[in-house]
Amino acid sequence: MKMRIVFFSFILAVSAAGCGGSSNNSVTQSPPPPPPVGGIGRTGFAIGPVANFGSIVVNGVHYDTAGATFTNDDNPAAETDLKVGHMVLVQGTIDDNLTTGTADSVAFDDAVKGPVDSIDLSLSQLVVLGQTILVRPSTSFDDNISPASLDGLTVADIVEVYGFFTATGEIEATRIEKKPLGTQFEVHGTVSNHSAANFMFSINNLNVDYTSALLDNFPGGQISDGDFVEAKGMNLGAAGELLATKIELEGAGITGEEGAHVEVEGFITRFVSDMDFDVAGIAVTTTGATIYEGGVAADLGLNVKVEVEGDLDANDVLVADEVDIRRGKVIRATATVDSVDVGTDTLVMLGFSVSTDALTRFEDKSSADVRPLTIADINAGDYLEVRGGESPTGSGQILATIIERDDVDSRTILQGFVTNVADPTLTIMGVTIETNGAIFRDVDDSILTPGE
Repeated sequence: MKMRIVFFSFILAVSAAGCGGSSNNSVTQSPPPPPPVGGIGRTGFAIGPVANFGSIVVNGVHYDTAGATFTNDDNPAAETDLKVGHMVLVQGTIDDNLTTGTADSVAFDDAVKGPVDSIDLSLSQLVVLGQTILVRPSTSFDDNISPASLDGLTVADIVEVYGFFTATGEIEATRIEKKPLGTQFEVHGTVSNHSAANFMFSINNLNVDYTSALLDNFPGGQISDGDFVEAKGMNLGAAGELLATKIELEGAGITGEEGAHVEVEGFITRFVSDMDFDVAGIAVTTTGATIYEGGVAADLGLNVKVEVEGDLDANDVLVADEVDIRRGKVIRATATVDSVDVGTDTLVMLGFSVSTDALTRFEDKSSADVRPLTIADINAGDYLEVRGGESPTGSGQILATIIERDDVDSRTILQGFVTNVADPTLTIMGVTIETNGAIFRDVDDSILTPGE
């Protein structure tokens, strides 16, 4: 099978341009070796965040990476360079059970890397090099950010952000890492406000000066509005513009053999109907046999986050076997574990049940630093942060999006919707909280009275 992958960094990033399909600006990769005998199914690829290791887990599929090559921004890399939340493109083969596979290549890259312009705690977002970063409960923060939240960052910090691009150009962060001074700045996005005379263009709210930049992969050596590019540079100008040293044109879409299996997670970036839309720049169609999880076809629309699984047709359109609609996760709990049931992949903390599935991301930030961390490694008394959503609705149970283990701490945190108020107590997820003497604050950190 010959598969052409264009702009891994990112097919997901192409969503900011809102375009799909294939491109002439593509890079043809060598065909992968034939699959070994013994249950290996179809060739294909997966696009999404790393959820765990051993070898790596992407979109719920365990990929054996023993013979895989790794690249980071087109440079040679190793599996040890990968971390939970890194966005990857895995190319190889997937077994008929669709839960295990063998990777031939794993490519990863960030969405933006540079100084923090601003932080908005009330909106849970920040701006990096003029790009708006949305922080979600599922966002992983590197160990060098303490506390592991926006509170651990300050304006002018240099950060590297991995994530999904929305239809409007924001980046929903899957991982944020702090970088040292002197790190090269990078940004991906769509060219607008191009001025050939002034050697300037914009990527969202960042101006890019390419007077001294090397132009790579541009037909005729010309930049145009609507191009999707990666811009790199070491410094900002007096007006905050990026003084680019290299601008690379990145293609859009994928081309593969008919029947190649595809699993992609991302936002719907173009929407005509529930049978004609793009996910992360990849054209998708559905049929009467398509299975929906987390919603129905009528729930699809622009900027809805989904995971789509299916096969490419002869026109490089992904024919969806399954569409999983990803709704927002709003529950966060940090506490010690009461008990663990490895047989059912569940644990109990603060008296309520936490379940896991193939999409749950595990990360060990404790001194034990177990990799991969699985539920079998978790014991009663371990200190965890769990983020996810109530599932089923009204059950008082959490389906975990991410589980992080840390060294034991005395703090207990529970964040979610209040379901009952009976002064001086309130209830969240079935847990009754005594508020006598408590200080109440709103999202702007202003003090509230209990009555408010």
